[in-house]
Amino acid sequence: MPFTELLNTLMPPAERMRWEACLARHAQDYARNSDLVREGAVPEKMHIVLAGWAQRYKQLEDGRRQILGFVLPGEVCNLDLFTLMRADHSIAAVRTLTVAEIDRDEVERLLLDCPHLARILCLGEIIAKSRQHEWILSLGQRVAIERVAHLLCEIFERERLRGRVRGQRCDFPPTQAQIAEAVGLTPVHVNRMLHELRRGQRVEIANRRLFVPDFDALAQVATFDARYLHGGEAEQLPARASALFDKDAPAGVRPPPLGAPPSSSYRRRPHPPSQAQAR
Repeated sequence: MPFTELLNTLMPPAERMRWEACLARHAQDYARNSDLVREGAVPEKMHIVLAGWAQRYKQLEDGRRQILGFVLPGEVCNLDLFTLMRADHSIAAVRTLTVAEIDRDEVERLLLDCPHLARILCLGEIIAKSRQHEWILSLGQRVAIERVAHLLCEIFERERLRGRVRGQRCDFPPTQAQIAEAVGLTPVHVNRMLHELRRGQRVEIANRRLFVPDFDALAQVATFDARYLHGGEAEQLPARASALFDKDAPAGVRPPPLGAPPSSSYRRRPHPPSQAQAR
C-alpha cells in the first residue's frame, strides 16, 4: 500500500494541505549516491522522498554493501527521529533525489496540527516491515533468478499501486550493481539473470525504465504474491485502527477516527509560546 494511499484515504483535506505545504517548504536536492543519513549519526530530521528514489543500506568495513530497501516518491525514509540515539543504517540517493527534510520541532508541530498523522506514519511503518520480511525471505530461500524477478515484480507492483505504470512500463533507476547489492548477488550474476528473463520475454530494462510484457509469467518465476504489499486495503483501515488505538483510551482524550475531521473532544496540547510572546 503506497504511503500516499494512506494519506489520501485517512487524512482529512485540511490536514493534507498542511502536510503538503510543509513538504514543499523543506525540499532539498541530493546528487546521485550522496548520503542524506549516515549510519551512526544522531537523527536530526525526518526525510520524505518528493522525487527520485532513495536506498537504505548497510556497509561493511571492507566496502561490501547490502541495500535494505528502496524508498519511492511520497514515502518516508526514516522515523527514528524520536527513538534512536544513532542511525542504525545509511540512506542515500539512487540517482538525483529531492526530499523534504523536517526537523524535530516541525515534526512535533505537524503531529499537533494533523492528529491523524501519527497513526498514518505508524501504519506506513507496519506495511514497510512487511516488505522487509519478504526481502529476508528472498535472501534466505529464493534462488538467483527468483530473487531478481521478485525485486522487479515488487517495484512494478508498487509503481502500479501509485498509478505510475503506463503501457506495462514504469521508472526503474537502479543500476545492475545496485540490483546486485539489493538481492545479494554479484553484478555479473545479475546480468546473467536479467539476460535470461529478457530472453524469456518476461522483462526488459532500458533507459531507466522497466518493461514487463507478461507480469503473470514474471510473477510465476519469482514466486511473487502481491498480498504482502497490502494494496487497496486503506479503505478497511479506519475501523481496524480505531479498534487498535482507541479501545483503552479515556473518552476525553481519544483522537478523531481516521479520515474524519477533528472533533471538539480531541484535546491538543497548545503550541509552546514563541520568544516574542514569552517577552
